[in-house]
Amino acid sequence: MRVKDNLFDLVPSRIGTSSLKWGKYEDSDIIPLWVADMDFRSPPAVLNLAQGICEEGNFGYGICPQTLTGTVLMRMKDMYSWSINKEWLTWLPGMVCGLNISCRALAEQASQVITNTPVYPPFLTSPGNSGLSCTEVPMVLEEGRFTIDFNHLRNLQTKKGDLFMFCHPHNPVGTNFTRNELIRLSEYVIERDLYICSDEIHCDLILEESMQHIPFASLSDEIASRTITLMAPSKTFNLAGFGCSFAVISNGELRRKFKKAMSGIVPDPPAMGFRLAEVAYREGEEWRTRLINYLRSNRDFVFKELLAIDGILPYSPQATYLLWMDARNLRVDCPHSFFENAGVGLSNGSDFGAPGFLRLNLGCTRSLLESAITRMKTAVEKI
Repeated sequence: MRVKDNLFDLVPSRIGTSSLKWGKYEDSDIIPLWVADMDFRSPPAVLNLAQGICEEGNFGYGICPQTLTGTVLMRMKDMYSWSINKEWLTWLPGMVCGLNISCRALAEQASQVITNTPVYPPFLTSPGNSGLSCTEVPMVLEEGRFTIDFNHLRNLQTKKGDLFMFCHPHNPVGTNFTRNELIRLSEYVIERDLYICSDEIHCDLILEESMQHIPFASLSDEIASRTITLMAPSKTFNLAGFGCSFAVISNGELRRKFKKAMSGIVPDPPAMGFRLAEVAYREGEEWRTRLINYLRSNRDFVFKELLAIDGILPYSPQATYLLWMDARNLRVDCPHSFFENAGVGLSNGSDFGAPGFLRLNLGCTRSLLESAITRMKTAVEKI
């Protein structure tokens, strides 16, 4: 059933706004459905505060307010039954730098970085930035859902102190990992004496009503002591441009290494980022609920329409606003270029370690998705 909601059906044009998403194709008629950036306005409370800050007219350096720290602690407990201490928090200007800092912090003791593929591109590039090799473990399909290949992991050569970089929920395939899957992975990490960086930026965007997010570090104190958890309000509330993210690290020595790796390189989030993050967490819950309903409706529509296109096999995401599809059976040399030429700009699976696959962004109006699907269908029919 289509969800109609003016909060998400009516959005301002982003053309000419220095938008990365829309600027890529600004001088063409290509519909941008690529980078993980929603087109929707942020929650009303965020907009109101942003206007008030603009009226104040000062955009100086920032320091995290104690009220935001308290809000994060309460949110983790209320939403995820995860009790954390304020000392465990380290604030960051973004998630990608968090991935790189994790590699940098452990580069002296790790012999490799292990990750499941396909995966968000910085997972593949961050290890090399710190002189580490990246070991890719392809995910496996079980009943139409991508999950961890534990058989492959068992046969993998590892050393004490290696780093496992985990995307949870998973971008781009949309898997929300179950408690059983997380426990099996935690047992593997402990058995092999590894560290794990768990990117949980999409944790507030679970689309399946029967599922919930389980922070990896919440499984046990032992696994928490090996885990760097990365979170942010940016994907959920459309705040990426204000650069306010955080790491949760309970192990004091690991946290010290993480902060040392940041020293002199990574700036603090801006004051506006801190303030907007807090109001989003405090007052954005009704908006978030409506957003998830809208995204779920978009997902179901696009999934059904793509299933009807010969040569495309879509996978319905359990979480995130990103839909992964297999286009290897299309009779074209490059699916990404083919659809781009047809007026639809998708993410190229090659960037995620999966040539022939594509990723589609559901975080836009239904009318824009309908136009994109029509273009895709017409293009395939002409092959």
